[in-house]
Amino acid sequence: MRVLLSLFVFLLTAPAAFAQAPAVLRGAIVSISADGAVIEARTRAGEPAQVRLKPDVRVIGVEPASLKDLGPNAYIGVAAVPDGADGLVALEVHIFPESMRGAGAGKRDFDLAPHSSMTNGALASRVESVDGPKLTVSYPGGSQTIRVDKSTKIVAFTPGDRSELKAGAEIIARGAKGEDGVLEAAAVLVGRGGITPPM
Repeated sequence: MRVLLSLFVFLLTAPAAFAQAPAVLRGAIVSISADGAVIEARTRAGEPAQVRLKPDVRVIGVEPASLKDLGPNAYIGVAAVPDGADGLVALEVHIFPESMRGAGAGKRDFDLAPHSSMTNGALASRVESVDGPKLTVSYPGGSQTIRVDKSTKIVAFTPGDRSELKAGAEIIARGAKGEDGVLEAAAVLVGRGGITPPM
């Protein structure tokens, strides 16, 4: 599971300059083929799309979480954008299981929003402020201090099951595209508790 999640984090956080950057599908499952190999989906933009699941596809659950779940030294990922005041404000916070400590450590460009970044690291400190808590995320060679506000989404990653891939489920899949243009996914994030994976 550690290898799987680490691979998925690499795909999730791979820089835009990566030579053959993986394709991404963010959307909802409409249906699944009878053999369970192909997902018919609708993207968040409302367009139809397909995902071909590899035979050994793994599913990662995305569960609702809160600031209370951020313990000292928790390993987290924070997607953020500039806040206009020479700082960063978090769009979302991902809480990783302890088995994933160190995965994707560092700060890199992200594709969630214009000028967005992803920072993975250990929660070094949390300071309360009028504008919201400020989290300092530490990683080898540096750190980032990122403000969390009321609109920041907070989720936790947990091992999932292929049975969770069913009509109506919100998913995120990344992978290379086959010759027919269909995304071939080795791992899929699926929202639980009615949430849409925010990343």
